[in-house]
Amino acid sequence: MLLVRKILCLRRLKMPLNKRLNRHGKIIATAFFSTIAGFALCLTLYTFLPSIKPSEQVLAAPNQVEADTMENFQNTFRKVSAESLPWVVEIDVVEVSKRSAPSNNGVPWNFFFGNPEGDNQGESEEQEFRSPGLGSGFIVSRRGNEYYVITNNHVAGTADEISVKMDNGDEYDASLVGADPRKDLALIKFTSKKDLPIATLGDSDDLFVGDWVLAIGSPFGYKSSVSAGIISALGRQNGPDGNINDFIQTDAAINQGNSGGPLVNMKGEVIGINTWITTSTGGSIGLGFSIPINNVKRTVQDFIENGEVRYGWLGVSIGDLPEEVAAELDVTEKEGAFVFQVFSHSPADDGGILPGDFILSVNGSKATDKNHLTRIIGDMRPGDQADFVLIRDGHKISVSVEIRERAKEEEVQKMNSEAWPGVSVFPLVDSLRERLELDDGIKGVFVAEVYPKTTFQVAGIQSGDVITGINGKSVKTLSDFYTEISKIGKENFYLTFLREGFEMESPKIKKK
Repeated sequence: MLLVRKILCLRRLKMPLNKRLNRHGKIIATAFFSTIAGFALCLTLYTFLPSIKPSEQVLAAPNQVEADTMENFQNTFRKVSAESLPWVVEIDVVEVSKRSAPSNNGVPWNFFFGNPEGDNQGESEEQEFRSPGLGSGFIVSRRGNEYYVITNNHVAGTADEISVKMDNGDEYDASLVGADPRKDLALIKFTSKKDLPIATLGDSDDLFVGDWVLAIGSPFGYKSSVSAGIISALGRQNGPDGNINDFIQTDAAINQGNSGGPLVNMKGEVIGINTWITTSTGGSIGLGFSIPINNVKRTVQDFIENGEVRYGWLGVSIGDLPEEVAAELDVTEKEGAFVFQVFSHSPADDGGILPGDFILSVNGSKATDKNHLTRIIGDMRPGDQADFVLIRDGHKISVSVEIRERAKEEEVQKMNSEAWPGVSVFPLVDSLRERLELDDGIKGVFVAEVYPKTTFQVAGIQSGDVITGINGKSVKTLSDFYTEISKIGKENFYLTFLREGFEMESPKIKKK
């Protein structure tokens, strides 16, 4: 091995000098050009590095456009709040009631030990009880020095004492102008010689889900409180019993004391009246509901001019159409209101509307459901002409009716005995047949409800009966039923029906 190394060394020594120099030159040149290429690559990468800097460096730089947008958004909230608060009021009310309580004859221990003398035993005296309440409202009109404030009926409608407190601390005694439980609205007024601002009423038909809104009022007595949110939904129907409004749903915080206060858009216009909440805690959970301001405008004028709301009256009992009924009557439209009953001698009766009709529109306005139709008719004036488009026997027809004024609620209730036909009927679907143990060969309509003291009740019809014929004509379907009752005039008629499997016939009777 050592010998091999020596031979190699001798060969190197014998290599010509010029060849050795050429070899070293190539090595040096290669190293030089490699260095230059590396430098050029580094320079190129450095040039393009700004475009691939870490995201933290980009975010660290302030975005002036975003900052300006947020500041403008904040300024809008400030402006709307500042302009709205002066016409929003806190409403304090007191309801006074009197109840009988045992008399103590002015002796305090008689309450515990009775009267040892035995005088005035069992006697009682009336005591006055005062129940305070709290709500909100806003100024909607001025006549001279009198200012009118709209609020909820459940805030001020039954109050004996009313006072309003302004944002600046001014307080005024107020009085009730009018109240309406059907829309849950009340109007109060107070007198002031000051020039007070009045709310601008917007258009609640021009709202969209997602719009920003502010709720203003006195929740739990915290006067002039403002909360922000969006419109969560429109046209909600699940309001308190007896309330005919549809509702705006919002997640703006609404609590006890907000009732009657305004829901305001970003233009500072009132688009709703905060009325009720759904809650499991007693406080806001983001489910607040407001009466659309378009449901309120005419009511305010009625209160000021008449002291009450004057509703238009058609004289029908209407409802939404179940799928089974729609299928049997060949009604494919999803929006509208079904006429279950027509009251005798009512505008509907005189104008030619019949039980079994499905109303689609009034004066060109689509009736989306029974509540919507009720509001359309209610907002019409006595004497107004109402042109209906409806479905009868599977065909669209037009009917014109002159609207009259709706009577007081107690008088309306007395009219129930004049409902025609006075029954609600349903097709014999399979589930009903099984429950009633009816063969497939039996045809007729099932009586779901009977109105008291109506013609059909007098004829002996009961809930659970199956009507199979009218005046000897077979009734197999709902269409047959409504066709036959539409033929009944002033002459006597009779019914055939099944009850608990037995065929029966009513006495002849005349339509009321």
